[in-house]
Amino acid sequence: MRGMVVAAQPEASEAGVLALRKGGNAIDAAIAAAFVQGVVDPLMTGIAGYGSMQIHMPRRGVHQHLTFYARAPMAAREDMWADAVVGQSRDGFVYLVKDHANEIGYLAPGTPGNLRGYTDALRDFGTMELADVLRPAIDLARDGFMVRPYVHYYWTLDQRSSGMLNPIDYLRFSRTGRETYCTPDGAPKKPGQIVKNPDMARSLERIARGGPEIFYGGEMAEEIVADFRRHGGLLSIEDLRGYQCRRSDPVWGSYRGYPVATLAPPGGGVSLLQILHVLERFDLAALDHNGAEHLRILAEAMKQAALDKDAHVGDPEFVDVPLDMLLSKQRAGGIADRIRAGVKVHVPRMPFEPQDTTHVTVMDEEGNAVSLTHTLGNPSGVITDGLGFMYNGLMNGFDPRPGRAGSIAPGKGRTSSQCPTIVFDRDGRPRIVLGAPGATAIVPALAQTISNILDFGMTTFEAVAAPRISVNSDTIDVSNRIPRYVTGALEAQGYPVARSYMSYAFAAVHAIGVVDGRMSGGADPQRDGVALSA
Repeated sequence: MRGMVVAAQPEASEAGVLALRKGGNAIDAAIAAAFVQGVVDPLMTGIAGYGSMQIHMPRRGVHQHLTFYARAPMAAREDMWADAVVGQSRDGFVYLVKDHANEIGYLAPGTPGNLRGYTDALRDFGTMELADVLRPAIDLARDGFMVRPYVHYYWTLDQRSSGMLNPIDYLRFSRTGRETYCTPDGAPKKPGQIVKNPDMARSLERIARGGPEIFYGGEMAEEIVADFRRHGGLLSIEDLRGYQCRRSDPVWGSYRGYPVATLAPPGGGVSLLQILHVLERFDLAALDHNGAEHLRILAEAMKQAALDKDAHVGDPEFVDVPLDMLLSKQRAGGIADRIRAGVKVHVPRMPFEPQDTTHVTVMDEEGNAVSLTHTLGNPSGVITDGLGFMYNGLMNGFDPRPGRAGSIAPGKGRTSSQCPTIVFDRDGRPRIVLGAPGATAIVPALAQTISNILDFGMTTFEAVAAPRISVNSDTIDVSNRIPRYVTGALEAQGYPVARSYMSYAFAAVHAIGVVDGRMSGGADPQRDGVALSA
């Protein structure tokens, strides 16, 4: 077997497997899949989005994160929406301002990072030419892709109760969106219908010929900036030309003796390690899986991590993040003691889980491993005429209140729950490679998946498909497959519980597990994805 690709879309997994079969490595496969994801899940990600990836190449001695988060334009101001604050989503993912000004339209995007991240990774660690890696995405954009069940579900989602706009509002915002993704009556295209995007195909072909510089400083950059200037947007040519990826070592922790490498701030890795460091203080395997006591312990560990994220985690170029304190195992022990004593942590939110993200996980026969999470954040709806791709909606993830860790600042990256992660065995080889889309539900989902495998002995697929909870406030959100007698026991202890109507809820983990050198994949049933071996 040449490797394995697990992605949230079958077309993306196919593109990654074809790259491996052509002799490419895990990085080639991941980037081929990522470009395809931007075509076939256009509200989830794209070249004008942002993301992060963990790359492990043992034979080359490479182990690092590439972080290509969007940045607030240099014209942004800390107080630009200080007098327009409406509230915050219950999960803490987005901030709401008057008239949705930070959510949709030309004030919403930050400087895109995805294209730079893809091409930097391919240049430094891949083996294939950019034009060859782009070919599957170009073909799908030109020839069309079939609307899948999850795509249609998301396009028709009603999230007005969260205070946010609906995905159809983003699809209809631009002329291209209306013509490409909607029927003549303005409804989103239905499952089984074909979507063709010739403008996106031409943009990807231009990038295949001219490389990323055409987007970040060349003629495409000029077209982008002219469009933003005409519509009062913030993005400038200086923002695009100055954009660079960040490279960093993973932040490390451990779970029951297994080393865990994950993403440093402003990503979600610190929160993941905090939860794991607390959970390992309990003999979870002795509890009923997803029983009331198991879920109570999970919930309190998640609440503490959410509280610490709000208070301490931000872009480290702008905020001093106290990593030693947050990752202290002694502190984790104290938190575990309070959980045993029945203490309930209160997570305040200003008076829904956005899912505008996707993921691909790859391993190849040489042991190279890639976990790549990328997103539009919240889609802005903006598509420049003739270019075909939608821009990210970064700005509604910043706290519009000045003076806070997550406040707006020129050039700043917002905090994110993205968390590409690798759990190593005790001999230093990858044991679990995983990541997920799902906003603030990502970290709780990854923690439960890791525990499902290492504590409860589940297979990779069983671990990602098991019912989950997600806790980022005082409320415990539960999958509809969690029994009501369990949630009733939690409510009797004073916990507010919110039941999702979804059977597979709260992020969508895509993982590869390795046992005795043999890979097994798990694609979360929430999405349309698949695990394929090459």
